[in-house]
Amino acid sequence: MATSPPLVIVLLGPTASGKTDLAIAVAQALDLAVLNVDSRQLYRGMDVGTAKPNTRQRAAARHELLDLRDPDQPLNLQEFRALAEPRIEAELQRPRPGAAMALLAGGSGLYLQALTRGLQPPAVPPQPLLRQQFSSLGQPLCHQLLQLADPGAAARIAAADAVRTQRALEVLYATAQPLSSQQGASPPPWQVLELGLDPADLKRRIERRTHQLYQEGLVAETGQLISRYGADLPLLNTIGYAEARGLLAGDLDETTAMALTCQRTRQFAKRQRTWFRRQHQPHWLAGQQIDEQLQQALREVGRVLG
Repeated sequence: MATSPPLVIVLLGPTASGKTDLAIAVAQALDLAVLNVDSRQLYRGMDVGTAKPNTRQRAAARHELLDLRDPDQPLNLQEFRALAEPRIEAELQRPRPGAAMALLAGGSGLYLQALTRGLQPPAVPPQPLLRQQFSSLGQPLCHQLLQLADPGAAARIAAADAVRTQRALEVLYATAQPLSSQQGASPPPWQVLELGLDPADLKRRIERRTHQLYQEGLVAETGQLISRYGADLPLLNTIGYAEARGLLAGDLDETTAMALTCQRTRQFAKRQRTWFRRQHQPHWLAGQQIDEQLQQALREVGRVLG
């Protein structure tokens, strides 16, 4: 009798949509680890600003694929796959009652696709000298260059995303071929169930999350990162950290910094929503209460497993 392929559950959605709490509830219900697929939570020392699961949340469910690198050691998509796939396989093979399952949770759509669809990015190692030159040019000019050289990649990369913009240019310079023409796919032998969160009150959630980040020490954390890695660390250009850096430099007051963080987060969430609706086909979970969302999620798992 043929056995069913293992099931990988993917919990996706825009930032501040409630993925962390629901992922913990699903992990507890199904005896699973929460495998992180948030591209900033991969880095050590970036805890508050990325809303990384705290000590209490990590005690409630096993969390993996967190704190993989220091922030000055960028992790590209190929390296992330190489680290994540063995963790997924270990979870699928872990003795547990019922079917073999694993749970991925996060808002980084390209990273999710890399795992669930087997995207195969080109094997180009980091080019430090090139990255220094790109940083000196500035992100606006780098993204314009990418639009000219590789429109396909530029269309998928946000104009403010310096890390991915530099990576696409790096591949282009190293191979003389656009990144978008080199990305193949080899889907893994899993069933994939995508579950999506997209609450109607996302704007309010983002405002609440932003206030919480500042209250919990975002500015102090940013200061620690600057003292260790320098103010030019590329990851400090990302949402929250850039505004906190401006506050520390005296360029912004706290009210303005928080307002800018909210604005940038809303814009990012809008791009995430567009990506998930165009690039994925999740079962969207309704309702605002986590218990209701959990029951919907478990019903979908039961349906897939038959």
